[in-house]
This record gives sequence, structure tokens and C-alpha cells, in this order.
Amino acid sequence: MRRIPPTARKALLTLHLVTSLGWLGTDLVLLTLGVAALRGADPAVVYPVAALVGTVLFAPLSVLAWLVGVASALLTPWGLLRHRWVLTKLVITTVMVGLVLFLLTPKLRHAGALSTALSARDRADLVIAPAVSTILMIIATVLSTYKPWGRRSATRPAAGRTGRVRAATRM
Repeated sequence: MRRIPPTARKALLTLHLVTSLGWLGTDLVLLTLGVAALRGADPAVVYPVAALVGTVLFAPLSVLAWLVGVASALLTPWGLLRHRWVLTKLVITTVMVGLVLFLLTPKLRHAGALSTALSARDRADLVIAPAVSTILMIIATVLSTYKPWGRRSATRPAAGRTGRVRAATRM
């Protein structure tokens, strides 16, 4: 496993925090815009703004947060598949990035183009999606903070093997 110096590790962690917080903030903005439209705000204003935010901020931040998170896991002692909490975060984030890129961003563009002609179902979807995404981001944050579940058993070296390897290297 490759490790990076502490200064680079802290820079990577800072970048991960900034991109992840940006993603969460953009989620909250989209949720706010969706709720505003449901509560009577002008859809001709709200949905083009939501489309712009989704295209310019949301999609790029989600991909960047995922990339930086993977790089951080690979270049630090946590590893990508070594700990259950990291693997769970990876799965959650990967699914979320896929949903952002392939479902939500196109829906936001569609809403921006239709504005006032958007169906009630599509309006509801533009509240539900960022609400679910926000909850998943909070879950990922809790996982990063508490680091539950320990290491995956498949990544632990067998006691017998490590002893033999050490003994063999001394000869």
C-alpha cells in the first residue's frame, strides 16, 4: 500500500471535506428550491435556477467528492476495502453519484426547460431526491466520524502466516 506524507494527507482530507460539504450544501439548495416551488414560488424562476445549480455545481461536486474520497482511501492507512465503514461509504457515494449523473441532473435540466408545465409528480421528485441525498450524505458523515464495525475479516492477515513470514525473513 502506498502512503503519502502527513501534509499531503491533510491536504487531501481538506479537499475531501470541502467537496463533500459543497455537495451537501448544493443538495440543501436544491431541496430548498424544490420546496419553494411546491409552496407557490414561480416555477419559471425556480426550475431554471435548479437546473443551473444541478449542472454547474451538483454534478461536478459529486464526482469530485467521489474521486477525492477514493484517492484518500487508497493513499492513507484506511484503505478502500479494509474497513467496513469505508466500504459502506464507497457504496453509498457511488450509488449517489450514479443517481445524480444519470437521473437527477437530467430531471433538473428537464424541469428547467419545462418550468411551469412540469407535472406534479416531477415537482415532487425534485424534493424527494435531494431530501434522500441529504440523508445519505449525513449517514456518510456519521460513518466517517464514528468509524463503526472495525476491519473486514478478509483483510486481516492470518496469525500463522505472519509468524512464518517474519521467521522466514530473519533467516
